[in-house]
Amino acid sequence: MKAAVLCFLPLALVLATFAEKDNCNRRCGNLNVPFPFGLDERCAWSPKLALTCDHTSGKLNLLGNIPVYSISVEDGTMTIGNYKAYDCRDESGGHLKGSRPYPGIMLLEDGHYTVSDTRNKFTVFGCDTWALFLDETGKSASGCLSYCRDDVDFTAENACSGLGCCQTSIPKSLRSLRITLSTSTNYTAVRTFSSCGSAFVVDQESFNVSDYKLPLPDDLELKNYLPRKNYSQVVLDWVVERNLTCEEAQSNRSGYPCGANSNCSDFPKGNGYRCFCKPGYTGNPYAPPLSPNSAGCEDINECNDPGRYPCRGNCKNTAGNYTCDCPFGREGDGKVSCQISHHVIIAAVIVAVTLGIVVSGLVLLICKRRAKERYFRQNGGEILKNQRVKIFDEAKLAKATNNYDASNKLGEGGFASVYRGRIDGDVLVAIKKPKDVLVKKPKDMNKDSSLSTHAEFLHEIHVISQVNHRNLVKLLGICLETKVPLLVYEYISNGTLYHHIHDKRSTVLHSWKNCLRIALEAASGLEYLHSLADPPIIHGDVKSLNILLDEKYSVKISDFGASVLISPGKTHTTERIQGTIGYLDPEYLTNGELTTKSDVYSFGVVLVELLTGETPTQHAKSREKINIIRSFISAVENRTLLQRINFEASDEAEVREIEAVGSLARRCLNYNGVSRPTMWEVAEQLARINKKLWADQRNNEETQSLLDETRSDSLWTAASAMNEPESTDLLVFDIEADTTTSSV
Repeated sequence: MKAAVLCFLPLALVLATFAEKDNCNRRCGNLNVPFPFGLDERCAWSPKLALTCDHTSGKLNLLGNIPVYSISVEDGTMTIGNYKAYDCRDESGGHLKGSRPYPGIMLLEDGHYTVSDTRNKFTVFGCDTWALFLDETGKSASGCLSYCRDDVDFTAENACSGLGCCQTSIPKSLRSLRITLSTSTNYTAVRTFSSCGSAFVVDQESFNVSDYKLPLPDDLELKNYLPRKNYSQVVLDWVVERNLTCEEAQSNRSGYPCGANSNCSDFPKGNGYRCFCKPGYTGNPYAPPLSPNSAGCEDINECNDPGRYPCRGNCKNTAGNYTCDCPFGREGDGKVSCQISHHVIIAAVIVAVTLGIVVSGLVLLICKRRAKERYFRQNGGEILKNQRVKIFDEAKLAKATNNYDASNKLGEGGFASVYRGRIDGDVLVAIKKPKDVLVKKPKDMNKDSSLSTHAEFLHEIHVISQVNHRNLVKLLGICLETKVPLLVYEYISNGTLYHHIHDKRSTVLHSWKNCLRIALEAASGLEYLHSLADPPIIHGDVKSLNILLDEKYSVKISDFGASVLISPGKTHTTERIQGTIGYLDPEYLTNGELTTKSDVYSFGVVLVELLTGETPTQHAKSREKINIIRSFISAVENRTLLQRINFEASDEAEVREIEAVGSLARRCLNYNGVSRPTMWEVAEQLARINKKLWADQRNNEETQSLLDETRSDSLWTAASAMNEPESTDLLVFDIEADTTTSSV
């Protein structure tokens, strides 16, 4: 009987000890102190796991004076606070009051704690700042140098780069370290923005370099008001017992700290072991089995958390796991998926679905094909398919633009968007695609001066079919398989004249010869519209944004959205003013009468913009609008034009040419349209200023005007058949909007 009592006495003592520990206070301020830790030796598994608590301030401390911020039994870590090293120098090189250049971490050599090498890094902030940390023996050291010569803003940084901040790793199994912080030049070169350095060990999961700035002397005073600024967060690894392996600890079950449903794990970075809950369990693996407040590692009811533990059938919780059986009539792993088990039903469903998809696809294909055929006929395809006109398939254009992806959009107007595409291999084109705008019936067009999307596109084909000139954007083809035709233009790669005038990074217009050539080519294109097109065409919206430059920086005039076809010698009067403020003819604004001289005035504004680099609607710093045109005319009349030009003339010849172009622009800007020169006279005058360009221009003029005559006649015929106007001899177009893109 005595032997039996003596046999069970150790176990009874252990259980009594556990029961006693379970009644301990485990709160310190807002922190929970889990077992095997305690607030006194009686409540901890080991005296070296006992922590101290200042219940007045609610602060938890390790080893008496090391602040503790959190304890994790799940991963065996503890987060503590450690003094940061601060070193601020005065002009003589002495330490400022409050500097602490030699702090450290001192853990017990036979204790249960090591500085985590996986969670922490040694970090240094400052300019001309170096820092080392030494281990407890003082025989090995590591560190880094932080260098900069200007103030560093870390707001947008996500890691230390060595510029104002550097980091290095922590060695394994480190139980103590001492930091040495210094500078080689006493911050002499950087004193104007930083005369301090700081160094500390910090947890990388909580460290964010963007929260920091270069240390300043004011930080020393700030630390006195905000004591936590003194500390960095450092993560420690801990073991429940040192100098024992799991196998050795398990041999003495009466002194084994791991609770029920837990596993023992040897600490890989030093002597000792830790406990972890088994898979399928959660809680404190060190909780004593008789704890009234904690059941230790408890079974996870996976059925209550389908997000983490999926089940497609009937869920049943088991000890440390769960089962999931597929419902009746289905089979498979319910944790992954359940399928119908009857193969015949599966086959029947597959056949039915497949047949439905095939039938639906065929019906949709037939409907689409019939719609394309109907649109093709409505858009004049029967006439155009036998002519020398490039007709594109809708599918080909959709593929060329990656199904009209937004990344390929070049610009957008009131009725259409323009997309960049690649056809026939590597040929870049600009594709104008109509928006989904309500198509008006012809009778509605008498009630509103605006045109429908369909009419706008047909009329644009009508206009563009009349022009063929090297300085006008070229229509390459059309697509007639949509409700409103798609227009395919040549792609102009080098942007707008506006961009090259006002973007200081562009160097194209630094040469006067380039400026003169571009002006001549633009005038040549407008002269063609006024004099050689049949019937003549008023562009209606001449401006630097509508003058494009190709890969050789040759001019291509675009945007015929406001263009007007007129009978020779006639003008056009409209109730609605169209165009761009700053470029509009003042006579047109007054009486609504649009003439070829309106284009001449707008071209004169472009010449002013080209010469001075100023926009026609420029504002002063006071936000008061500046009359650029009036000041330009005054400069020409007072012979002070050279003071306003946007570049320097290389010789006297160029000076005379610039003055001649300025005088020509002055004539174009005459308020009285009758007194303005014609576009033919403007082009001739510009060509005479540059005789070489004049020769090249005139030698090819007739040839260029006759190119693709058959193509132009075909487009004219088709467009006329598609949109037979009722006894009118002029048409108004308004589908293009201002754009800074290099499309068409």
